Amino acid sequence: MAYPGFGGVSYGGYGAQMFGMQMQMGQPVPGAVPGATPGGYSGYPAYSAGDPMWAYFTAVAGQDGEVDAEELQRCLTQSGIHGTYTPFSLETCRIMIAMLDRDHTGKMGFNEFKELWAALSAWKQNFIMFDQDRSGTVEPHELNQAISSMGYRLSPQTLNTIVKRYSKSGKIIFDDYVACCVKLRALTDVIRRRDNMQQGFVNFSYDDFLQCTMAI
Repeated sequence: MAYPGFGGVSYGGYGAQMFGMQMQMGQPVPGAVPGATPGGYSGYPAYSAGDPMWAYFTAVAGQDGEVDAEELQRCLTQSGIHGTYTPFSLETCRIMIAMLDRDHTGKMGFNEFKELWAALSAWKQNFIMFDQDRSGTVEPHELNQAISSMGYRLSPQTLNTIVKRYSKSGKIIFDDYVACCVKLRALTDVIRRRDNMQQGFVNFSYDDFLQCTMAI
């Protein structure tokens, strides 16, 4: 089984262009200094002072060079990446961090922030494409189309479950749409990492299953 993004299909926005750069899973962030701590503040010179995202990030990051969910929420709100849509909720910011928190610190470094920005930019463009009346919402059938356009091949039952989870009064707002995209990508990656034979199914222990799903 080829998972989204690992067989030529864009995986949750990984193929998106960002400030003229290409971001792909597993590749170092352009501009990073070799040997520098991932996402860290190894003396600040690791990143260009002219990078607009660096300015957004350092404005809220702590001394450890990372942001927690509340700081990420402020950072994204101040950056204006949500455009004319409602800013991201704290819960959505929590699962954004969980999606990329590979060192399990509960925080996000700058490299991870740039990776998130690339995904958010792609998801936003996808949402705008389906929000043709600029109401700030998409219809359930449009959410299904958006999910399919990102390379996911899900059963009608699964799509119906997703719609019920993320729709309010028959509409899906931008914040819930992004939360859906984050969870889809994070859970798909959980399965992909364990599915060594690429067969589309894995075995979980009860404790492992809870660790994987409760974190997102």
